Amino acid sequence: MGEELIVTGIYKTGKYIGKKVGEREATYTVEVLSVIKHPIQGDLHHPNQTDEGFFHERKALAYREKVNIPQKMVKPYEGEIPHYQSSLKQAFFKLEDSLKMDDTPFNIRSLQCLYEIKKEYELMYGMEFE
Repeated sequence: MGEELIVTGIYKTGKYIGKKVGEREATYTVEVLSVIKHPIQGDLHHPNQTDEGFFHERKALAYREKVNIPQKMVKPYEGEIPHYQSSLKQAFFKLEDSLKMDDTPFNIRSLQCLYEIKKEYELMYGMEFE
């Protein structure tokens, strides 16, 4: 992959479109431009559980945030790059809708975290989620 290549990358449980800006032994440094999939909430080591350890609140990576992603999780991307804020809203609502489909303790707890994150997004980006 050459420099300035537009890629998709999976970081933890989120998926992003970004610009490859660096390369290390096993990772690419990617500058985030758009959100494809919002990270899920909770403990990555105990998925779908609410009583194991700390229940993490996970925000999407920020616009232009640089992150090191394992090379195997990065793929070339072709196509239009959605505007960061609109892509964040779309990814947020997609996750919210999927959590609302089933009233499990995990989904309820995840929605609580998501609503706290929504308040931060509104403050950070001046976004309205209605």
